[in-house]
Amino acid sequence: MLPAEKLDQILRRQGYLEARLAEAAEPGELAELGREYAALKPVVAAIEAWRGARAQREEAEALRADPEMRALAEDEIARLDAELPELEAQLRLALLPRDAADDRPAILEIRPGTGGEEAALFAGDLLRMYQRYAEAQGWQCEVVSLAESELGGVREAVMRVNGEGAFARLKFESGVHRVQRVPVTESGGRIHTSAATVAVLPEAGEVDLQIPESEIRIDTMRASGAGGQHVNTTDSAVRLTHLPTGIVVTSSEKSQHQNRRLAMEVLRAKLFDLERRRQAEARAADRRAQVGTGDRSERIRTYNFPQGRLTDHRINLTLYALPQVMAGELEPVISALIAQDQAERLAEMEA
Repeated sequence: MLPAEKLDQILRRQGYLEARLAEAAEPGELAELGREYAALKPVVAAIEAWRGARAQREEAEALRADPEMRALAEDEIARLDAELPELEAQLRLALLPRDAADDRPAILEIRPGTGGEEAALFAGDLLRMYQRYAEAQGWQCEVVSLAESELGGVREAVMRVNGEGAFARLKFESGVHRVQRVPVTESGGRIHTSAATVAVLPEAGEVDLQIPESEIRIDTMRASGAGGQHVNTTDSAVRLTHLPTGIVVTSSEKSQHQNRRLAMEVLRAKLFDLERRRQAEARAADRRAQVGTGDRSERIRTYNFPQGRLTDHRINLTLYALPQVMAGELEPVISALIAQDQAERLAEMEA
């Protein structure tokens, strides 16, 4: 049975937020209240739909006593009895605790792992795959830093993805991605196995994380491309070093001002992620067996090009649609990961 008091509390909270939004003056407060209000809207809709159906069933049950209305009432009861379990399931999903970072932009980092130049080429393929997926979702992508290899692969790529649900949907991509294919550098036609790592971090704003200037060293340098060829002749690239942790972030766009902004956003995201992980470990929240934990030491997915097969090892999902996935059609995989995560959290909540 769903807790009536909890449902009432959510409805009261929505009423409070509506009142505060009508009078809040500070832009920061408005944004925070607006995010919470938007997050509550689907929960409130699910509560109202479930309670509305239950009220209709009670009314139909009362009409059964009237001989003239009995047949109509029984038809209505049968319809509602079929609908109520689905409405309750939707409500239980809506009531699952949300990751507070789900509505934030995502910072996505891709680096080659084992496999040399082939791993760098695969890292480049992954970058394009995520760019195409983001474009299909209507999200905005901003490449913060890109270091290319001699053959056009990626030594390191950092990209900011902004749009509704960006981090919520991309966070399951953190981990080791393995590829099996014949590399362009292979003359004998043999299949090689290599890997690339993906890390997805929620962007952190200044409100979330204040970094004292004394903790940051800022260096400027010339941006360079593959093979050390200079892509511009001014010292526009920016490297930030966070002295307490040793974290280094580089941004190499054309504008030094833009590079400082982008590099600071990535640095905040990294420090915010460190704090989130520390808190998660303290709460022993890592009970979901790699789904959504972002454990980058685990192989999460294999891309087998000769067979056109993609396998996500966390949920035993296999799709023979690898060309479509590499073209950005990631939704079937991401939706399956989200569904598995929801099912496991529901099981924990109801245990």
